[in-house]
Amino acid sequence: MQSPERSPHEILRDIWTSVGGEAAALDALTLTGDEPQLPSSFRVAAAAQTSVAATGLAAAEIWKMRSGQAQDVTVDMRHAAVECRSERYLRVDGKPPPPAWDAIAGIYKTRDAEFVRLHTNFRHHRDAVCKVLSCSAEREQVQAALLQWDGEAFETAAYAEGGVVAVMRSHDEWSATPHAKALAGLPLISITKIGDAAPKPWPAGDRPLAGIRVLDLSRVIAGPVAGRTLAAHGADVLLISGPDLPAIPWLTIDTGRGKLTSFVDLKREQGRTLLRDLLVGADIFSQGYRPRAIAGLGFSPDDAARINPGIVYVTLSAYGHAGPWAERRGFDSLVQTAFGFNHAEGQAAGVDGPKELPAQMLDHATGYFMAFGAMMAKARQAREGGSWHVQVSLARTGQWLWNLGRHADGLASEDLKGEAVMPFVEEVGSGFGALRSVRHSALLSKTPAFWARPAMPLGSHPPQWPPRD
Repeated sequence: MQSPERSPHEILRDIWTSVGGEAAALDALTLTGDEPQLPSSFRVAAAAQTSVAATGLAAAEIWKMRSGQAQDVTVDMRHAAVECRSERYLRVDGKPPPPAWDAIAGIYKTRDAEFVRLHTNFRHHRDAVCKVLSCSAEREQVQAALLQWDGEAFETAAYAEGGVVAVMRSHDEWSATPHAKALAGLPLISITKIGDAAPKPWPAGDRPLAGIRVLDLSRVIAGPVAGRTLAAHGADVLLISGPDLPAIPWLTIDTGRGKLTSFVDLKREQGRTLLRDLLVGADIFSQGYRPRAIAGLGFSPDDAARINPGIVYVTLSAYGHAGPWAERRGFDSLVQTAFGFNHAEGQAAGVDGPKELPAQMLDHATGYFMAFGAMMAKARQAREGGSWHVQVSLARTGQWLWNLGRHADGLASEDLKGEAVMPFVEEVGSGFGALRSVRHSALLSKTPAFWARPAMPLGSHPPQWPPRD
């Protein structure tokens, strides 16, 4: 097992300079804390700290562009690790989260002695699995049916039916797949120019992203974390959902802090017209739809650049934008399973079977990379004009995390709970009741991050932009 080599500061330098950040800006950054903070053989705490720190540094650089003022940025490793599990620590009127998983979600054995993970938190994904297996949604029946299937055959059939599952692979097995080879050629964060446009001046405001309008079309964790992060630095983030779209309520609350939220039915032309009107007034369009799905609605990157020249368009995918799995649906837990993380953690723990990472780290880190890429592209737009496309994926973030190295004794670390977490939480009101939630972990000396709007139930606001100051 390889030992960690690069320090968090060196890891961040690579991320920062990879998208054109000036190395001198890193002088304003202080990273505190030591590894490990969570029980894992992987460097999950360093991943948390550096992905959050990238966003804080980008916000500070934007503030410097807008005001001429430099400021210091500090990120504590433990605080960042806690924030990358924020959904675990959320309390609503003192109550803890409900069970996180659907009754048949989780790990099963197949006929060829493979392990397979099912993600069935959304009803249509559960129905797809049950259709392929010709069984009811009960664990015993699902397991019995899976013993009639080989792992990869079931994985292929389930995806073809619209399900989301993953066979557990070792990292060597993953690396041998055609998709892994295609993914290896992609940058961690891709920022490309997709159209010409004049530079847009920064609006008035006393925060890094004050007056910046963000359309957030995402669900679950990664995309919503990106929107929450942009809101923490003052952006007007409008979360667009549909009245019939499934959601996970606890995650909606945790990632809804700082956002406006509206229903727009994109299945209807009236809804698509409304979204086009909102897009005309937006600065950033952040979405987690599959490429063919969003293009079919008329909101591909090129469509958006035609509707609003100068837009920053952010695309989240599960497996990256190249390779045979580019259009596959996916979630953090499934990418962990397919990529080799669960196999490696299980081996490190001495267990026969998969072991999850101690946080949805691919989700959270990718969410911060989305926000970071959006800010860096927006800064580039303000300097030189153009429309820009930012692309990130859970699998490419997984490749980055894997390559950070491993802790030989990391699983012996004590988990964070109780008193270790309390310094990082705050009590705030919301449309759901009193929240105890994790504060943002990037501390900026002149423009502190905070959420100016409370989390509200989906569809609470009209689909319109607030006026700029």
